[in-house]
Amino acid sequence: MTTPHSWFYWALLSAVFAALTAIFAKIGIKGVDSDLATLVRTGVIIVVLSGFIWFSGKWSNPFALPARTWLFLVLSALATGASWVCYFRALKIGDASKVAPIDKLSLVLVVIFAVAFLGERPSLREWGGIAMIAAGVLVLALKR
Repeated sequence: MTTPHSWFYWALLSAVFAALTAIFAKIGIKGVDSDLATLVRTGVIIVVLSGFIWFSGKWSNPFALPARTWLFLVLSALATGASWVCYFRALKIGDASKVAPIDKLSLVLVVIFAVAFLGERPSLREWGGIAMIAAGVLVLALKR
């Protein structure tokens, strides 16, 4: 599935799996330290993804990657890890239906960071959508 619009389907599947992540995690962390739960989740991801890469024939020597690639993949991994730790802690003490939407403020931040660091230029229509997402997050975050 590599059509010009296949990114949309992969992004949609990502959203579905992210939603399931919140539900499964909320159920799974009952009576368990959230950091330990994050470690277990990470271990499972390593095993499953390693198997997927190996069996799909995509394995190559990761040490052959350029230093710049390593730098940004490590930074991405650190950000992911920090995000997961914070997300699981929030899920541990809050409702999934409240935590997940606030977590999606990342959508707004991605656009802002993409403009600042990647030179992307969203259209006025796209900015309108981002503003609506931000407003939705604020509505969900504010107490009645």
